[in-house]
Amino acid sequence: MSSESKSGGFLLHTIVVAISVWVATQVVPGVFADNFIGLAIMAIVLGLVNAIIRPILVILTLPLTVITLGLFYFVVNGIAFNLAAALSPAFHVDTLWHGIVAGIVVSVVSWLIGLVTGK
Repeated sequence: MSSESKSGGFLLHTIVVAISVWVATQVVPGVFADNFIGLAIMAIVLGLVNAIIRPILVILTLPLTVITLGLFYFVVNGIAFNLAAALSPAFHVDTLWHGIVAGIVVSVVSWLIGLVTGK
C-alpha cells in the first residue's frame, strides 16, 4: 500500500470522526465544541486515544466486561471519549454519562457513514 493512500485514508477517517463528533455535539446535551477547530482537534485526539489508550483499557477491564456481558465496554468507550475531550482544548463533556452516550453516537454515525460510502 502506498503512503499516499495511507495518508488519504487517515484524512478520510479523521473527517468521518469529525462529522460524527459534530453530530454528537448536536444530539447529546452535555457535549460542546467551541468551534470547528475544536472539532478537528477532538477528531485527531480521539483517533489517537482509540489507537493507543483504549486497547489498554479494554485489556485491563476485560474481567469486568465479561462479568457484565459486554456492557462495561460502553463505559470504556465513554472513558476514552472523556479522556480525548479532556486533552482537546476547545471541547467539553459534562459527565461520564454524556461521554458514554456521545461515544455511542460517534460509533453509530461513523458506522453509518462507512456503510453509505463503502469504506
